[in-house]
Amino acid sequence: MGKIRDFFTKMALKKQIGHLPPAQQEAITKAVQDNPEFFKKISDEIENKQKHENKSQLEATMEVMRKYQGDMQKILMGK
Repeated sequence: MGKIRDFFTKMALKKQIGHLPPAQQEAITKAVQDNPEFFKKISDEIENKQKHENKSQLEATMEVMRKYQGDMQKILMGK
């Protein structure tokens, strides 16, 4: 079941980052595949802010991404 989930996750991610250069797409895809729990936590927090704090997707995303900016930098830098 994990391979099927990974496939659909990769397809959904590709749709979201398709406008980025291929090297950046690859780096982000690898980061998500290597750290699925971290990205799930971010996704859940964004969803929670939208539902329970009545924030727009952009506003919720910006808040959560600021919160995890340091962690994201470490992951994307391969540390």
